Amino acid sequence: MGEQPLYDLAPLLELMALGAVIALAPLLWVWRRNRGAGSARRLQALGLLTLFLTFDLVMFGAFTRLTDSGLGCPDWPGCYGNASPLGASHEIAMAEAAMPTGPVTLSKAWVEMIHRYLATMVGVLIIALTVLAWREHRQTPLRGARHPAWATFTLFWVLVQGAFGALTVTMKLFPAIVTLHLLGGLFLLVLLCVQAVGHQQAVLQQPATAISRPLRAGLWAVLALLFAQVALGGWVSTNYAVLACSTFPDCNGSWWPEMNFAQAADIWRPLGLLSDGTTISFAALTAIHYIHRLAAYAVIAAVLLLVYALRKQPALASQRKWLLGLIALQFATGLSNVVLDWPLLAAVLHTGGAAALVTVMTWALAATRTRSALALQEDHNAPHGARSIAA
Repeated sequence: MGEQPLYDLAPLLELMALGAVIALAPLLWVWRRNRGAGSARRLQALGLLTLFLTFDLVMFGAFTRLTDSGLGCPDWPGCYGNASPLGASHEIAMAEAAMPTGPVTLSKAWVEMIHRYLATMVGVLIIALTVLAWREHRQTPLRGARHPAWATFTLFWVLVQGAFGALTVTMKLFPAIVTLHLLGGLFLLVLLCVQAVGHQQAVLQQPATAISRPLRAGLWAVLALLFAQVALGGWVSTNYAVLACSTFPDCNGSWWPEMNFAQAADIWRPLGLLSDGTTISFAALTAIHYIHRLAAYAVIAAVLLLVYALRKQPALASQRKWLLGLIALQFATGLSNVVLDWPLLAAVLHTGGAAALVTVMTWALAATRTRSALALQEDHNAPHGARSIAA
């Protein structure tokens, strides 16, 4: 039997059709739930639902990675040139017989293909979101609604994510590619969250919350820290360095274990190897793990400071509670990964917690403006005569 090509586009149309069929369920749900409402309300509902399902996709992507199912089908976009593992049962059985604990098994193939089906569904929903956003903008644009260029860029970005998904398979779980794929998924959540907030404010005529410039700068700083920490966490996970430190709060019985930072910083290399082809050392894996752990302390402190700073912002009370709960979840699941030998549930929840933190931070930023920015916007939106009187 010849080697399977890495790219086999034969099942592409079938996969696209399947994604469209799966997307019909959420699209019909939005239509039925908002049958008597206007198109703006349907746009808001579709935006929120797409955000929720994309979050679920990020969680299932973590499950796919953590169950070692990323190569369950060794080609892209299908499975041995088929639209489902059913059509590839013979090839999968042969691969499993040759290597029973290898990357290709029937269960792993199904996990990988379900992830691709869900990703295709999200892509179809984003296409629908883009079409509806442009239609609403041309017919009855609401004050405060996001420009449909946001939806268009989101559609472009989901195509970029698809390309990274393909590279994840064809480059055999290249750690840098897998980490970028994770970060790209979080950025997709950011794009959808900004639009969801904008549509909600437009439909409900909710003004943005006025906050001070230092507080808004703090929101941006914490969001940037979270993205950096997710990148470090992705680097830990994709290099399988979670168990490089087996004790807490120290690491392998030492507060400063043997670490190789030069190898840890070797980014563009295959899984388990360095860029020169030699095997990565355990000291490098320890450094990858310990850097993420030390950075976690800084992130926890920054989030707690932000939670304290938000105590005088009643409009952001729900975001404040979410931040406090999620940072506790992250600490608990991160600790569980170390002391309980990386249980699957804790590992998936750890990724989900990170995605939720990024989403909550984005929601807080999208729902607020500095007082000076709001004053300028109100002056711009006021009638000419009113602006003259105010001046």
